[in-house]
Amino acid sequence: MDILNSSSYSIHKTYSEKMKGLTEKKVTEEELIKKAKRPEKEAMKLHPYYKGKMQTVPKCSIWGFDAFSVWYTPGVAAPCLAIKEDKEQVYEHTNKSNIIAVVSDGTRVLGLGDIGPEAAMPVMEGKSLLFKYLGGVDAVPLCLNTKDPEDIIRTVKLIQPSFGGINLEDISKPKCYKVLEALRNDPEVEIPVFHDDAQGTGTVVLAGVLGALKFVGKELDQAKIAMLGVGAANTRTAYLLIAAGADPNNIIMCDSKGILNDKRQDVIAQKEYDPFKYDLAHKTNKDDISGDFGDATKGADVVISAARSKPGTIKEEWISHMAKDSIVFACANPLPEIWPWDAKDAGAKVVGTGRSDFPNQINNSLGFPAIFRGALDVHAKTITDEMCIAAAHALVEVAEKNGLKEDYVIPKMSETEVYLLEATRVGMKAIEQGIARNEMEEEELYKIVSEKIKYARNLTDLLMETNYIKPRI
Repeated sequence: MDILNSSSYSIHKTYSEKMKGLTEKKVTEEELIKKAKRPEKEAMKLHPYYKGKMQTVPKCSIWGFDAFSVWYTPGVAAPCLAIKEDKEQVYEHTNKSNIIAVVSDGTRVLGLGDIGPEAAMPVMEGKSLLFKYLGGVDAVPLCLNTKDPEDIIRTVKLIQPSFGGINLEDISKPKCYKVLEALRNDPEVEIPVFHDDAQGTGTVVLAGVLGALKFVGKELDQAKIAMLGVGAANTRTAYLLIAAGADPNNIIMCDSKGILNDKRQDVIAQKEYDPFKYDLAHKTNKDDISGDFGDATKGADVVISAARSKPGTIKEEWISHMAKDSIVFACANPLPEIWPWDAKDAGAKVVGTGRSDFPNQINNSLGFPAIFRGALDVHAKTITDEMCIAAAHALVEVAEKNGLKEDYVIPKMSETEVYLLEATRVGMKAIEQGIARNEMEEEELYKIVSEKIKYARNLTDLLMETNYIKPRI
């Protein structure tokens, strides 16, 4: 069966002229900042109006009050005892196979920093909303009143009987690495633990790089890649690029103090604090280049930036001395590190940002809903790098099917087919790797994925049509 061509959903190919217009004219920074602040005004009006974004609704039939003798006592004792005899039966008798926790300590929320667990709740609810609508995944925000990584690790281990997976969110670096690696490598953790700021971002950036390289006719294993920023996003992106076939010798990473290399004394001194930066300083940059990001970009095929949200952070002259048909992903929000038109004027062939009003948006929402959808449906024990790479290739496959162009090297959120194919490929990769409890054929998995995503969207639409979700004011 050709999964990609069998979708029951149409792909939205129309690219808004309004969005195109923003890349065709050089709007001022003031206009874009003003535009970026509009959602904030709406958010302050609508959040108290709806009193949050998520709620709990039944998924079973309630035919009368005697239904509770089946769903609760005394009937519920039977499935309880079945699970006691075989723990895996929890996936059959409960919602465990479709529910995750979005866990945060509120120490690195979006661009807001350490704002605390209560202030992080709107973000975690928003994440849960994206999980449900885009991936059909039930997600519960869990903001923890601790900054201790050991507390977070212990909490996740304690709550895992109630969830099919854990999404770590907005936890400061390098603590986020410690928590992720500890949980992924703990034999007592039997459900997938995923860090979206790192793995999710890395997956979508990898997809953008693969799509852009395919468009310009270059190969990943030959590409020279310069990366600005060595935070959670770019760190995991670097590892995923290497796992996908990039040559680490051809990757040059740069932080606020300059290019990473194995002679940087500050990196060596902080080896215990940030072992991943230390590792990448030794793994990358074969020519032991030093200097600033301008030096890193000389002859580079690809620039990936997850740095300061300020145009001019990446200078035009740095882009101008990149290789022919160069690729630039300036991913900071709300403003990219270089305006797309400036990058184009300086010679870049393909430019992507984190903004939805410019082409080639690098958006985490293209990744995490489908990655979890696929992992949950096969009852995966973990989410591997190979599963993330499979997700990235699925994104490229959809973009290639629709026709790769300068302004379209990665799909958009509105293309429902993306999530169906991506989730299916993730689940099949888990089966291939022997970490899935629930094995099936690709066609069967695709059908399950389609039904669950369609159900979530139809339910939301129905609640809106019947005004059980109040109309927007």
